[in-house]
Amino acid sequence: MSNNIIQIKIEVKKPGLKRKLDEIIHSVEGMHVQMSHDTRRAGLLIFELGDDIDNEFQHIRSLLNSDAAAEVFLISENSDPAVLMQAIKTGAKEFFTLPLKEEEVKQALKELKKKIKRANRRNSPKIGQIITVVGSKGGIGTTTVAVNLAVNLAQKKSVQSVALIDMNMMFGEIPLFLEIKPGYHWGEIVKNISRLDSTFLMNTLTKHSSGVHILPSPGSLNGSASAVPEMMGHLTGFMQKLFDFVVIDAGQSTNEISLKILEMSDNILLMSLLSLPCLSNANKLLQSISDLGFLPEERIRIVINRYLTKSEISLHDAEESIHKKIFWTIPNDYNTTMSAINNGKPLSEIASKAQITRNLNDLADTFAPKEKNQTTRWWEILKTKRR
Repeated sequence: MSNNIIQIKIEVKKPGLKRKLDEIIHSVEGMHVQMSHDTRRAGLLIFELGDDIDNEFQHIRSLLNSDAAAEVFLISENSDPAVLMQAIKTGAKEFFTLPLKEEEVKQALKELKKKIKRANRRNSPKIGQIITVVGSKGGIGTTTVAVNLAVNLAQKKSVQSVALIDMNMMFGEIPLFLEIKPGYHWGEIVKNISRLDSTFLMNTLTKHSSGVHILPSPGSLNGSASAVPEMMGHLTGFMQKLFDFVVIDAGQSTNEISLKILEMSDNILLMSLLSLPCLSNANKLLQSISDLGFLPEERIRIVINRYLTKSEISLHDAEESIHKKIFWTIPNDYNTTMSAINNGKPLSEIASKAQITRNLNDLADTFAPKEKNQTTRWWEILKTKRR
Protein backbone atom coordinates (compact mmCIF):
# COMPACT_ATOMS: atom_id res chain seq x y z
CA MET A 1 0.00 0.00 0.00
CA SER A 2 1.41 3.41 -0.89
CA ASN A 3 2.56 5.69 1.95
CA ASN A 4 0.42 8.40 0.39
CA ILE A 5 -2.81 6.46 1.01
CA ILE A 6 -4.77 7.68 4.05
CA GLN A 7 -5.83 4.73 6.20
CA ILE A 8 -9.35 5.15 7.63
CA LYS A 9 -10.82 3.12 10.50
CA ILE A 10 -14.62 3.04 10.83
CA GLU A 11 -16.37 2.23 14.12
CA VAL A 12 -20.13 2.54 13.66
CA LYS A 13 -23.11 0.58 14.96
CA LYS A 14 -25.49 0.68 12.01
CA PRO A 15 -24.59 -1.65 9.07
CA GLY A 16 -26.27 0.72 6.62
CA LEU A 17 -24.15 3.62 7.87
CA LYS A 18 -20.98 1.55 7.40
CA ARG A 19 -21.90 0.83 3.78
CA LYS A 20 -22.68 4.49 3.16
CA LEU A 21 -19.32 5.60 4.58
CA ASP A 22 -17.52 2.99 2.48
CA GLU A 23 -19.11 4.41 -0.67
CA ILE A 24 -18.22 8.00 0.23
CA ILE A 25 -14.61 7.19 1.15
CA HIS A 26 -14.04 5.15 -2.01
CA SER A 27 -15.25 8.11 -4.07
CA VAL A 28 -12.35 10.22 -2.75
CA GLU A 29 -8.99 9.31 -4.30
CA GLY A 30 -6.13 8.35 -2.00
CA MET A 31 -8.12 6.80 0.85
CA HIS A 32 -8.50 3.24 2.08
CA VAL A 33 -10.94 1.74 4.59
CA GLN A 34 -9.21 -0.63 7.02
CA MET A 35 -10.60 -4.04 7.84
CA SER A 36 -11.87 -4.44 11.40
CA HIS A 37 -8.86 -6.60 12.38
CA ASP A 38 -6.30 -4.20 10.87
CA THR A 39 -4.01 -2.93 13.67
CA ARG A 40 -2.13 -0.33 11.64
CA ARG A 41 -2.23 3.32 12.71
CA ALA A 42 -5.19 5.07 11.12
CA GLY A 43 -4.89 8.51 9.61
CA LEU A 44 -8.57 8.99 10.45
CA LEU A 45 -11.06 7.36 12.81
CA ILE A 46 -14.75 7.79 11.96
CA PHE A 47 -16.74 6.96 15.10
CA GLU A 48 -20.49 6.80 15.72
CA LEU A 49 -21.58 7.88 19.19
CA GLY A 50 -24.31 5.84 20.91
CA ASP A 51 -25.97 5.92 24.31
CA ASP A 52 -22.86 5.33 26.48
CA ILE A 53 -21.28 8.68 25.58
CA ASP A 54 -18.86 9.04 28.52
CA ASN A 55 -17.21 5.64 27.92
CA GLU A 56 -17.15 6.21 24.17
CA PHE A 57 -15.37 9.55 24.54
CA GLN A 58 -12.89 7.85 26.88
CA HIS A 59 -12.29 5.19 24.22
CA ILE A 60 -11.68 7.87 21.54
CA ARG A 61 -9.22 9.77 23.79
CA SER A 62 -7.37 6.53 24.44
CA LEU A 63 -6.98 5.88 20.69
CA LEU A 64 -5.74 9.42 20.05
CA ASN A 65 -3.32 9.41 23.00
CA SER A 66 -1.86 6.05 21.98
CA ASP A 67 -1.46 7.37 18.41
CA ALA A 68 -3.66 4.57 17.07
CA ALA A 69 -5.46 7.29 15.11
CA ALA A 70 -4.28 10.72 14.01
CA GLU A 71 -7.65 12.44 13.51
CA VAL A 72 -11.25 11.69 14.43
CA PHE A 73 -14.60 12.48 12.83
CA LEU A 74 -17.70 11.90 14.96
CA ILE A 75 -21.23 10.93 13.89
CA SER A 76 -24.22 11.18 16.19
CA GLU A 77 -28.00 11.47 16.27
CA ASN A 78 -27.56 13.66 19.34
CA SER A 79 -26.66 17.27 18.52
CA ASP A 80 -27.00 18.54 22.09
CA PRO A 81 -24.54 21.45 22.75
CA ALA A 82 -23.02 19.54 25.69
CA VAL A 83 -22.15 16.64 23.36
CA LEU A 84 -20.68 19.04 20.79
CA MET A 85 -18.54 20.68 23.48
CA GLN A 86 -17.25 17.33 24.67
CA ALA A 87 -16.45 16.36 21.07
CA ILE A 88 -14.38 19.53 20.65
CA LYS A 89 -12.50 18.92 23.93
CA THR A 90 -11.77 15.35 22.84
CA GLY A 91 -10.15 16.62 19.66
CA ALA A 92 -12.73 15.73 17.03
CA LYS A 93 -12.16 17.66 13.80
CA GLU A 94 -15.66 17.11 12.37
CA PHE A 95 -19.08 16.36 13.87
CA PHE A 96 -21.79 15.02 11.56
CA THR A 97 -25.42 14.54 12.56
CA LEU A 98 -27.67 11.84 11.19
CA PRO A 99 -29.03 11.46 8.61
CA LEU A 100 -25.60 11.79 7.01
CA LYS A 101 -25.11 14.40 4.29
CA GLU A 102 -22.81 12.86 1.68
CA GLU A 103 -21.34 16.12 0.35
CA GLU A 104 -20.43 17.34 3.84
CA VAL A 105 -18.48 14.15 4.56
CA LYS A 106 -16.82 14.17 1.15
CA GLN A 107 -15.71 17.79 1.56
CA ALA A 108 -14.32 17.06 5.03
CA LEU A 109 -12.30 14.14 3.65
CA LYS A 110 -10.87 16.31 0.88
CA GLU A 111 -9.86 18.99 3.40
CA LEU A 112 -8.17 16.32 5.54
CA LYS A 113 -6.29 15.11 2.49
CA LYS A 114 -4.99 18.64 1.78
CA LYS A 115 -3.95 19.07 5.42
CA ILE A 116 -1.96 15.81 5.46
CA LYS A 117 -0.32 16.68 2.15
CA ARG A 118 0.83 20.06 3.51
CA ALA A 119 2.19 18.41 6.66
CA ASN A 120 4.06 15.78 4.66
CA ARG A 121 5.61 18.50 2.50
CA ARG A 122 6.85 20.41 5.56
CA ASN A 123 8.27 17.29 7.22
CA SER A 124 9.77 15.67 4.13
CA PRO A 125 13.59 15.62 3.88
CA LYS A 126 15.23 18.14 1.62
CA ILE A 127 15.64 16.89 -1.92
CA GLY A 128 17.71 19.11 -4.19
CA GLN A 129 18.00 19.08 -7.95
CA ILE A 130 20.78 17.22 -9.73
CA ILE A 131 21.94 18.98 -12.90
CA THR A 132 24.48 17.03 -14.93
CA VAL A 133 26.50 18.71 -17.67
CA VAL A 134 27.80 16.19 -20.20
CA GLY A 135 29.70 16.78 -23.41
CA SER A 136 29.13 15.22 -26.79
CA LYS A 137 32.89 15.61 -27.32
CA GLY A 138 35.91 16.62 -25.31
CA GLY A 139 37.06 20.23 -25.14
CA ILE A 140 33.72 21.90 -25.88
CA GLY A 141 33.31 23.82 -22.64
CA THR A 142 31.56 21.36 -20.35
CA THR A 143 33.56 22.39 -17.28
CA THR A 144 33.14 26.10 -18.04
CA VAL A 145 29.37 25.69 -18.10
CA ALA A 146 29.22 23.45 -15.00
CA VAL A 147 31.44 25.77 -12.93
CA ASN A 148 29.68 28.99 -13.88
CA LEU A 149 26.22 27.44 -13.59
CA ALA A 150 27.04 26.33 -10.02
CA VAL A 151 28.46 29.75 -9.09
CA ASN A 152 25.50 31.61 -10.57
CA LEU A 153 23.03 29.37 -8.77
CA ALA A 154 24.83 29.98 -5.47
CA GLN A 155 24.42 33.74 -5.98
CA LYS A 156 20.61 33.53 -6.27
CA LYS A 157 18.73 34.71 -3.17
CA SER A 158 16.27 31.83 -3.50
CA VAL A 159 19.08 29.23 -3.39
CA GLN A 160 20.70 28.35 -0.06
CA SER A 161 23.29 25.74 -1.00
CA VAL A 162 25.05 24.41 -4.10
CA ALA A 163 27.51 21.55 -4.56
CA LEU A 164 29.72 20.91 -7.58
CA ILE A 165 31.05 17.43 -8.33
CA ASP A 166 33.80 16.69 -10.85
CA MET A 167 33.14 13.35 -12.52
CA ASN A 168 36.07 13.54 -14.94
CA MET A 169 38.00 10.57 -13.61
CA MET A 170 41.50 11.57 -14.76
CA PHE A 171 41.10 15.00 -16.34
CA GLY A 172 39.06 16.87 -13.77
CA GLU A 173 39.90 20.56 -13.93
CA ILE A 174 37.42 22.23 -11.60
CA PRO A 175 40.12 23.12 -9.00
CA LEU A 176 42.05 24.96 -11.75
CA PHE A 177 38.96 26.80 -12.94
CA LEU A 178 38.31 28.09 -9.41
CA GLU A 179 41.90 28.32 -8.15
CA ILE A 180 41.45 26.07 -5.14
CA LYS A 181 43.58 23.35 -3.60
CA PRO A 182 41.17 20.74 -2.26
CA GLY A 183 42.38 18.35 0.39
CA TYR A 184 40.10 15.48 -0.60
CA HIS A 185 38.33 13.96 -3.61
CA TRP A 186 35.33 11.68 -4.06
CA GLY A 187 37.54 8.59 -4.43
CA GLU A 188 38.40 8.85 -0.76
CA ILE A 189 34.76 9.08 0.24
CA VAL A 190 33.92 6.01 -1.82
CA LYS A 191 36.69 4.07 -0.02
CA ASN A 192 35.00 4.94 3.27
CA ILE A 193 31.40 4.92 2.10
CA SER A 194 30.25 3.20 5.31
CA ARG A 195 31.35 6.30 7.25
CA LEU A 196 29.32 8.68 5.10
CA ASP A 197 27.32 11.16 7.14
CA SER A 198 26.84 14.92 6.95
CA THR A 199 29.85 15.68 9.18
CA PHE A 200 32.21 13.45 7.20
CA LEU A 201 30.98 14.84 3.89
CA MET A 202 31.15 18.53 4.85
CA ASN A 203 34.68 18.04 6.19
CA THR A 204 35.65 16.54 2.83
CA LEU A 205 34.18 19.25 0.61
CA THR A 206 36.09 22.41 -0.27
CA LYS A 207 34.09 25.63 -0.06
CA HIS A 208 34.81 28.26 -2.71
CA SER A 209 34.46 31.99 -1.97
CA SER A 210 31.26 31.99 -4.10
CA GLY A 211 29.66 29.62 -1.59
CA VAL A 212 29.84 26.55 -3.83
CA HIS A 213 30.95 23.34 -2.09
CA ILE A 214 33.29 21.39 -4.38
CA LEU A 215 34.03 17.69 -4.57
CA PRO A 216 36.87 17.08 -7.06
CA SER A 217 37.66 13.91 -8.97
CA PRO A 218 40.57 11.66 -7.98
CA GLY A 219 42.61 12.98 -10.92
CA SER A 220 43.95 9.50 -11.59
CA LEU A 221 42.75 5.90 -11.67
CA ASN A 222 44.58 5.15 -8.42
CA GLY A 223 42.33 4.99 -5.42
CA SER A 224 39.09 5.10 -7.36
CA ALA A 225 38.90 1.52 -8.58
CA SER A 226 36.42 0.78 -5.82
CA ALA A 227 34.01 3.40 -7.16
CA VAL A 228 31.09 1.36 -8.38
CA PRO A 229 27.80 2.83 -9.67
CA GLU A 230 25.90 1.96 -6.49
CA MET A 231 28.45 3.75 -4.29
CA MET A 232 28.50 6.88 -6.42
CA GLY A 233 24.73 6.78 -6.56
CA HIS A 234 24.60 6.61 -2.77
CA LEU A 235 27.03 9.54 -2.45
CA THR A 236 25.16 11.69 -4.96
CA GLY A 237 21.79 10.88 -3.40
CA PHE A 238 23.15 11.79 0.04
CA MET A 239 24.41 15.14 -1.27
CA GLN A 240 21.01 15.74 -2.87
CA LYS A 241 19.49 15.75 0.63
CA LEU A 242 21.92 18.40 1.86
CA PHE A 243 22.04 20.83 -1.06
CA ASP A 244 19.46 22.74 -3.10
CA PHE A 245 21.45 21.95 -6.24
CA VAL A 246 24.10 19.37 -7.07
CA VAL A 247 25.81 20.31 -10.33
CA ILE A 248 27.88 17.55 -11.91
CA ASP A 249 30.57 17.99 -14.54
CA ALA A 250 30.37 14.60 -16.25
CA GLY A 251 32.83 15.42 -19.04
CA GLN A 252 32.22 13.11 -21.96
CA SER A 253 32.44 9.84 -20.08
CA THR A 254 29.78 7.17 -20.63
CA ASN A 255 30.96 4.48 -18.20
CA GLU A 256 28.66 2.70 -15.75
CA ILE A 257 29.16 5.34 -13.06
CA SER A 258 28.24 8.13 -15.48
CA LEU A 259 25.13 6.25 -16.58
CA LYS A 260 24.07 5.89 -12.94
CA ILE A 261 24.50 9.65 -12.43
CA LEU A 262 22.54 10.39 -15.61
CA GLU A 263 19.74 8.15 -14.38
CA MET A 264 19.53 10.10 -11.09
CA SER A 265 19.67 13.54 -12.73
CA ASP A 266 16.69 15.88 -12.74
CA ASN A 267 18.15 17.71 -15.73
CA ILE A 268 20.91 16.79 -18.17
CA LEU A 269 22.56 19.55 -20.18
CA LEU A 270 23.97 17.80 -23.24
CA MET A 271 26.64 20.12 -24.62
CA SER A 272 27.40 20.36 -28.32
CA LEU A 273 28.86 22.69 -30.92
CA LEU A 274 27.36 23.41 -34.31
CA SER A 275 29.75 20.97 -35.94
CA LEU A 276 29.07 17.64 -37.63
CA PRO A 277 31.23 15.53 -35.24
CA CYS A 278 29.62 17.06 -32.13
CA LEU A 279 26.07 16.80 -33.45
CA SER A 280 26.69 13.23 -34.59
CA ASN A 281 27.97 12.29 -31.12
CA ALA A 282 25.04 14.07 -29.47
CA ASN A 283 22.63 12.11 -31.64
CA LYS A 284 24.35 8.82 -30.72
CA LEU A 285 24.22 9.66 -27.02
CA LEU A 286 20.55 10.61 -27.20
CA GLN A 287 19.78 7.37 -29.00
CA SER A 288 21.78 5.31 -26.51
CA ILE A 289 19.98 6.84 -23.53
CA SER A 290 16.65 6.29 -25.27
CA ASP A 291 17.51 2.63 -25.91
CA LEU A 292 18.37 2.10 -22.24
CA GLY A 293 14.91 3.38 -21.38
CA PHE A 294 15.73 4.62 -17.87
CA LEU A 295 15.41 8.36 -18.46
CA PRO A 296 12.46 10.48 -19.61
CA GLU A 297 13.36 12.31 -22.81
CA GLU A 298 12.26 15.68 -21.43
CA ARG A 299 15.02 15.66 -18.81
CA ILE A 300 17.68 15.97 -21.52
CA ARG A 301 18.27 19.50 -22.76
CA ILE A 302 20.54 20.35 -25.67
CA VAL A 303 22.89 23.29 -25.15
CA ILE A 304 24.90 24.71 -28.06
CA ASN A 305 28.16 26.30 -26.89
CA ARG A 306 30.29 28.84 -28.79
CA TYR A 307 27.30 29.81 -30.85
CA LEU A 308 27.73 32.11 -33.84
CA THR A 309 24.64 33.45 -35.58
CA LYS A 310 26.32 33.05 -38.99
CA SER A 311 27.42 29.46 -38.47
CA GLU A 312 27.46 27.21 -41.54
CA ILE A 313 25.14 24.85 -39.67
CA SER A 314 21.98 26.60 -38.52
CA LEU A 315 20.06 25.83 -35.35
CA HIS A 316 17.26 24.44 -37.50
CA ASP A 317 19.73 22.12 -39.25
CA ALA A 318 21.05 20.97 -35.89
CA GLU A 319 17.57 20.21 -34.57
CA GLU A 320 16.78 18.27 -37.72
CA SER A 321 19.94 16.16 -37.35
CA ILE A 322 19.42 15.24 -33.68
CA HIS A 323 15.59 15.18 -33.82
CA LYS A 324 15.31 17.38 -30.74
CA LYS A 325 14.75 21.05 -29.97
CA ILE A 326 17.71 23.09 -28.77
CA PHE A 327 17.17 24.38 -25.25
CA TRP A 328 19.91 27.02 -24.96
CA THR A 329 22.71 28.67 -26.89
CA ILE A 330 25.83 30.19 -25.35
CA PRO A 331 27.62 32.89 -27.38
CA ASN A 332 31.19 32.42 -28.55
CA ASP A 333 33.57 34.54 -26.44
CA TYR A 334 36.95 32.86 -26.46
CA ASN A 335 38.93 35.74 -24.95
CA THR A 336 36.67 36.29 -21.93
CA THR A 337 36.34 32.57 -21.26
CA MET A 338 40.08 31.92 -21.45
CA SER A 339 40.78 34.91 -19.21
CA ALA A 340 38.47 33.46 -16.57
CA ILE A 341 40.06 30.00 -16.84
CA ASN A 342 43.64 31.30 -16.74
CA ASN A 343 42.88 33.44 -13.70
CA GLY A 344 41.04 30.65 -11.93
CA LYS A 345 37.90 32.72 -11.46
CA PRO A 346 34.25 32.45 -12.52
CA LEU A 347 33.07 34.69 -15.35
CA SER A 348 31.04 36.83 -12.95
CA GLU A 349 34.30 38.00 -11.32
CA ILE A 350 36.27 38.51 -14.53
CA ALA A 351 33.67 40.16 -16.76
CA SER A 352 30.31 40.65 -15.05
CA LYS A 353 28.92 42.73 -17.95
CA ALA A 354 30.01 40.41 -20.77
CA GLN A 355 27.29 38.83 -22.90
CA ILE A 356 28.46 35.30 -22.09
CA THR A 357 28.38 36.07 -18.35
CA ARG A 358 24.82 37.39 -18.57
CA ASN A 359 23.84 34.42 -20.73
CA LEU A 360 25.06 31.85 -18.19
CA ASN A 361 23.38 33.78 -15.40
CA ASP A 362 20.14 33.62 -17.38
CA LEU A 363 20.66 29.87 -17.75
CA ALA A 364 20.86 29.56 -13.95
CA ASP A 365 17.60 31.53 -13.71
CA THR A 366 15.78 28.77 -15.59
CA PHE A 367 16.54 26.34 -12.72
CA ALA A 368 16.51 28.57 -9.62
CA PRO A 369 13.21 28.96 -7.75
CA LYS A 370 11.47 32.28 -8.32
CA GLU A 371 12.13 34.73 -5.51
CA LYS A 372 9.16 35.96 -3.46
CA ASN A 373 7.37 38.97 -4.90
CA GLN A 374 9.26 38.50 -8.16
CA THR A 375 7.04 39.16 -11.17
CA THR A 376 7.55 37.63 -14.56
CA ARG A 377 8.23 40.23 -17.20
CA TRP A 378 8.08 39.81 -20.94
CA TRP A 379 11.86 39.89 -21.36
CA GLU A 380 12.27 37.15 -18.72
CA ILE A 381 9.95 34.94 -20.75
CA LEU A 382 12.10 35.56 -23.82
CA LYS A 383 15.17 34.41 -21.88
CA THR A 384 13.96 30.85 -21.74
CA LYS A 385 13.28 30.67 -25.43
CA ARG A 386 15.85 29.42 -27.86
CA ARG A 387 18.41 32.02 -28.93
